[in-house]
Amino acid sequence: MTKKHDPLLIDRLADAAREGRISRRSFMSYSMAAGMTASAATGLWTSSAHAAPQRGGTFRVGVHDGNTSDTHDPGTYVSRQQIYLAHQYRSYLTLIEPDGTLGPDLASNWEANEDASVWTFELNPNASFHSGKPVTANDVVASLNHHRGEDTTSAAKALLTSITDVAADGDHTVVVTLESGLADLPWLMTDYHLAICPANDDGTIDWQSGDGSGPYKIDQGEWGVQWSLSRHDGWHLEGAYFDKVEMLVLNDPNARQTALVTGDVDAVSLIDLKTSSLLQRDPNIAVENVPSAAAITMPMFCDTAPFDDVNVRNALKLAINRDEIIDKIAFGAATKGNDFHHSPAMPYWPDDIPQREYDPDQAKSLLKKAGAEGLSVNIHTADSVFSGAVDMCVLYSEQAKQAGIDVKVVREPNDGYYSDVWLKESFTAVSWGARPTPDVMYSLAYKADADWNESRWQNERFNELLLKAKAELNNERRAEMYREMALLARNDGGTIIPMFNNFVYARRSNVMRGDSLAASWELDGARAPSRWWFAS
Repeated sequence: MTKKHDPLLIDRLADAAREGRISRRSFMSYSMAAGMTASAATGLWTSSAHAAPQRGGTFRVGVHDGNTSDTHDPGTYVSRQQIYLAHQYRSYLTLIEPDGTLGPDLASNWEANEDASVWTFELNPNASFHSGKPVTANDVVASLNHHRGEDTTSAAKALLTSITDVAADGDHTVVVTLESGLADLPWLMTDYHLAICPANDDGTIDWQSGDGSGPYKIDQGEWGVQWSLSRHDGWHLEGAYFDKVEMLVLNDPNARQTALVTGDVDAVSLIDLKTSSLLQRDPNIAVENVPSAAAITMPMFCDTAPFDDVNVRNALKLAINRDEIIDKIAFGAATKGNDFHHSPAMPYWPDDIPQREYDPDQAKSLLKKAGAEGLSVNIHTADSVFSGAVDMCVLYSEQAKQAGIDVKVVREPNDGYYSDVWLKESFTAVSWGARPTPDVMYSLAYKADADWNESRWQNERFNELLLKAKAELNNERRAEMYREMALLARNDGGTIIPMFNNFVYARRSNVMRGDSLAASWELDGARAPSRWWFAS
């Protein structure tokens, strides 16, 4: 017998949730009595209760990919711990909104000259550092210059090479001049390295103290272990509803998930996809599954044998069965990659490029052409790279056998993977967060002189197109350039891209959120602590 819905009672319950007049437990009980399923009631509670953000409480979040070697230097940011923490205690000129649009952070507005070679950013005059010092144009100038110049060790150097000058025009205006037009500059300013720090008198920045102008200030913490933060009363934007934030580094996926189930944390940054269906059955947990431009890559050093032969590189690309990996490793929570780092979630997507499919016979033919029959290679990975990273490489090893390739999987320690393995070993598995535009991604990881050119790929035509596309304001011509660049990376480059993985993370159901979730990073664009709140 089918239970009938009581729409009047359901409407009253939704109103009560919006107005904060009912607890979640009572809401669930009455909703199910009104004929709703547990999952439908949970969805109604979430969509209703989040309309009235509540202040208060301590938000405890378990995050993956934290290392004891991490630092406060924004030029060294690479781990999820650094990225998540940075978005709590530091600010940027611009930010990516939950709906994917570009929004203001420290910059209230910005505009360019006619050819986008000069950009002017107006700063929010109410912004202040946790130390009480106002944020001024001098802080922005010093912070951007931290990543510029021959002596910088910043990984973001490649993003800013076209900038010729950064200057203050009064206390709250910053003028950025470029050698040629850069249409994406306001988007580029959301890059997690480009955090704004207090300026020193000599034009350098004080990154060592951990002072920032973000929604929460650091009370205490230890890299690779735990961070305690409290609300910054001088925060210049909306949000920061929690009184305090506790960030715990839980690299082990089982420990992370157990902490969520037992209520020791209120949210986790990454869940084990193998057990996500079990979590979804728990009425106390809400699982978020967000398609994104994040990518799983498998870069090969193009200047190191045997990967210095394009036929070997393409054979390894043909020896991977992406459909099986998405089905068995990502459990469907991914978009198939095509060996160029440009996803359907980015603008200028070249949807007419043929999809590379699993073809072990063609791979064998290419190996024969290269004189590399019986190829044996090592691929390095770790559990902390992403949920299922080791399993993916093991599955790839099995798939490659059909092409006569012996892929040996080397399991590395979680701690220090990105400092000790990535960019040092010639074949690795890597997890990239989402970038907003193809220019940002290609400038970071494919440009010839980029510090994070993870495959050491050098292609003169690609770099020529990258420079032209930056300044091209005609969208059609720009799209054509990105299409040619994608083909060059696909057919000549040194990176296998099995998939663009969804961000799959979870929260306790008493944690509320807005209508949309940013697809730039896990945890609502790494800003869950300032965007979410507890139900009353």
